[in-house]
Amino acid sequence: MTFDYWVELCDSTSPPGKGEFPASPEEAAWNLASGFVDRCTKQAMRRDDQRINARECYVEAVASKTNTFSLPSALSVLKGPDFGSACTGWPASWFALEVEFELLRPWYSKDERLFHVMDNPLRKDRVFGVPFMAASSWKGLLRWACRMQEGLREHLRKNKGRFEGWRDPDWILHLFGNEKGEEETFHQGALVFYPTWFDKIGFEVINPHSRTRRAGTQPIYYEVVPPGAKGTLYLLYAPWPGMQPSVEPKTFLPGLLKAIDNLLTNYGISAKRTASWGTAKILEWKAYRKGQDPIRATNLKNSVNTLLAGFRRRFYEHF
Repeated sequence: MTFDYWVELCDSTSPPGKGEFPASPEEAAWNLASGFVDRCTKQAMRRDDQRINARECYVEAVASKTNTFSLPSALSVLKGPDFGSACTGWPASWFALEVEFELLRPWYSKDERLFHVMDNPLRKDRVFGVPFMAASSWKGLLRWACRMQEGLREHLRKNKGRFEGWRDPDWILHLFGNEKGEEETFHQGALVFYPTWFDKIGFEVINPHSRTRRAGTQPIYYEVVPPGAKGTLYLLYAPWPGMQPSVEPKTFLPGLLKAIDNLLTNYGISAKRTASWGTAKILEWKAYRKGQDPIRATNLKNSVNTLLAGFRRRFYEHF
């Protein structure tokens, strides 16, 4: 017996079998955190021919479960906050947004695992094995979308691609806070972000071609969340008394909603955004506030205008 997990795996000479991957949704997800994926990885490290076999075994087993990955039912709270119930205990100045979307192009974010049978594994929760987009990723991408809306593209063009000299408008500082490294006026933003969980896994292949022979050289596999998968962006606006800079919601809401719309439908939320990966269509907007019925808008052309009209009519007058 050994206390080194990988040494114990290497002592086993039997390759993983496709039948080892269970049919249960919860067990299938857990096996992507350890177990089956680790055995495939161990086998792939032996020789090149075994690496190909191990990768094919992993792809076939995982692809057959593309509609069954989910968190265990006991941990359903991790899927997202229940703003409808929670808002009854909020201060009057708080509100929340839910934006449900459906992917039009694959979503990819590289996993942090040191060893994996795939060259480009999909990011998954290290305990439960379920694909997810981290809250910090949402914050960075949405801040960038807000900056682009405020003229960052023109600033970079004038300064030869350099970020130096850019100053965030007060409403962006109010929502997102300062960048890391700021010492004198550092403060946290008023927005709270939550992770987004996905329940599907697929694979994309990129096959670079030789310029002389015009033929593929070596296929590159990407483990992705495939088009058609649905997810939800959760945002909580939770300012504290006396925070600086202080900005009224009616000042920043139009810009924030339009930035969310641009991020999801135009820019994309995935790595490889230049290839349009991670673009999505918005299915529904929801807004919650204490003492108010939720505001809903669909993915019609005027969805942002509909949501803004609801905010003006039922939210602004109470701030």
